[in-house]
Amino acid sequence: MTTATVAQPALAVAQLIDEGLALHRAGHLDAACAAYQRALALVPRHADALHLSGVVAMQQQRFADAFDLIGRAIEISPQASFFDNLGCALFGWGKLAAAAECHRQAIALDASSFRAHNNLGNVLHRMRLPAAAAASFRAAVALNPSFAEAHCNLGNVLRELGEATLAAEHCRQAIALNPSFGEAHNNLGNALKTQGKLDEAAQSYRAAARLMPHEAQVPLNLGIVCREAGRHQEAVACFRQALTLRPTWHEAWSNLLFTLSFAQGVSVAAYLDEARRYGELMRAQVSPYTDWRADATDGAPLRIGFVSADLRVHPVGFFIENVVAHLDPQRVQLYAYVTRPHEDTLSARIKPRFAAWRSIVDLDDESAARTIRDDGIHVLVDLSGHTDCNRLPVFAWKPAPVQMSWIAYFASTGLDAIDYVLGDRWVLPPDEADHFVERAWRLPHGYLCFTPPDATAEADAALHAERQASAPATERAPTFGYFGDLVKLNDQVLSVWARILRSVPEARLFVKAQQLGDEVQRERLSARLSALGIERSRLVMEGASPRAHYLAAYGRVDITLSPFPYPGGTTTAESLWMGVPVLCRRADRFLGHLCESVLQSVELGDWIASDDAQYVEKAVAFMRERASLSALAAGLRERMLGSSLCDAKRFARSLESAFAAMWQAHLQAR
Repeated sequence: MTTATVAQPALAVAQLIDEGLALHRAGHLDAACAAYQRALALVPRHADALHLSGVVAMQQQRFADAFDLIGRAIEISPQASFFDNLGCALFGWGKLAAAAECHRQAIALDASSFRAHNNLGNVLHRMRLPAAAAASFRAAVALNPSFAEAHCNLGNVLRELGEATLAAEHCRQAIALNPSFGEAHNNLGNALKTQGKLDEAAQSYRAAARLMPHEAQVPLNLGIVCREAGRHQEAVACFRQALTLRPTWHEAWSNLLFTLSFAQGVSVAAYLDEARRYGELMRAQVSPYTDWRADATDGAPLRIGFVSADLRVHPVGFFIENVVAHLDPQRVQLYAYVTRPHEDTLSARIKPRFAAWRSIVDLDDESAARTIRDDGIHVLVDLSGHTDCNRLPVFAWKPAPVQMSWIAYFASTGLDAIDYVLGDRWVLPPDEADHFVERAWRLPHGYLCFTPPDATAEADAALHAERQASAPATERAPTFGYFGDLVKLNDQVLSVWARILRSVPEARLFVKAQQLGDEVQRERLSARLSALGIERSRLVMEGASPRAHYLAAYGRVDITLSPFPYPGGTTTAESLWMGVPVLCRRADRFLGHLCESVLQSVELGDWIASDDAQYVEKAVAFMRERASLSALAAGLRERMLGSSLCDAKRFARSLESAFAAMWQAHLQAR
């Protein structure tokens, strides 16, 4: 065979690969793949043609084909770029450990490959190794300071590591390098949101939306910051936009429903219609279990599963800690299915109370449901509702024969696979049972059990020191307080509070909220109240603080004002614990009864107003009787300790009985 004869196929192959590359770069993947395949017909072991065919397969999400093709190319010519792309294919396939090893091999062959370092960072980030991911992204940036993608990725992971300021700097660097980089604008928004700079975050998300109009994550993020800033209607519009782009996206549905549950002007019926739509969408995507593995033997302990992101220092954790400590393991065995990777000191305290503590963070919904079914759970309890990191789609699979919703949410989930909503006679009056897809189940002495704060001693010491250094409560200006989320302060609430302040002209309003760490939000709240005739000088505004100091701050308040229709549950209990009575306004749904339930549990029914006028009347009358107010405040903690709200032993027996009755109802219905 002559040299010319050998050269002819090589020339043809080179031409076909060039043709394929041109088509590939233009996005014509099928045509590019056909050109590469014609090249392989001429030279079956051509490494570049195999590699490029594998890249096309990866882009078409044919990951097994990509693995085969790129792997064959590596056998012929083990190049760094081949290993790097094989890692990308394995990443897309979900085989993270193998992907990381491929990227490391690429780096071993070419330590200057900034793309391989960046890709390794992406894999490590997905593996929930943020510190290691940050190291890889930093290596990519060091090798190529102009690599915008690595700056963007580094910013994203630094935010998760608690370095939001540095995260924002890297995102801004990515934008400076590539102003049309939509993901960098979105990640900058995330970093700014973490810093509490809600308006700036919204601007970044809007820029991202212009650059990535088809990316549903961006309007979702924008909706969340609009909601946190109190702009509920804007938030609802953003969530609906996200659902226009991804109609069955659970996260967008949950954010929409959560916001509709308290947004002004949304009726119970309108909310329930939306919740039912969500439930129908979820039901259409699953095949619910009917072959449960729960032990039906008489006398066997019931296995109770708790699905939650918040078995930690969080309102859910505060209300559940004492309960699980008093549940009888001869009657119930507890299984935790946690949906958020973060754990803390409260998690560590309650974990020994559970027979099993499983993370379902990295499991898809079907796999998580299978895990729960295989554990033989009798009653599965949702402790999230439509709040952050919930896993309601798992419940749609019906992994347990009895399922219920408790504590964290205050409206229907919309899922008919959840049998019961747990409440009491105050949050679930009989005439409001039709507000839910789920059936009402009422506990006899209140549906909440408060765990006294573990920071009580430190808070009391801080409060004592503060009182020693300041004027007695009877000498300082009368002070109404609200410690909670600004999301709850709608226009009607502020209007009513302004009426109170105008009626007690010497009084101040102390608002403590996480958002008020941002001067923009302080100015906005001040402007809203100024428009209602309340001067800035009458406002005290503070952002977040460590828990003990947060609790001690109640010492500067005479009466806590609970907002409506979204009152405080945890904040009401904390206020009472710290000796500050709470005024609430009765509403027309479960959510609006939260504060009412807490107050009734401690026999403070006279602090519940029936309407706006009575709310104002009671606030003014109580504040004018400061001596009586002080006497009440002095005994509030003892009153709580002697009430059903803190009787964990009795509450545990009631809850065990409820679980048993639900299980018996299931057996009888079979």
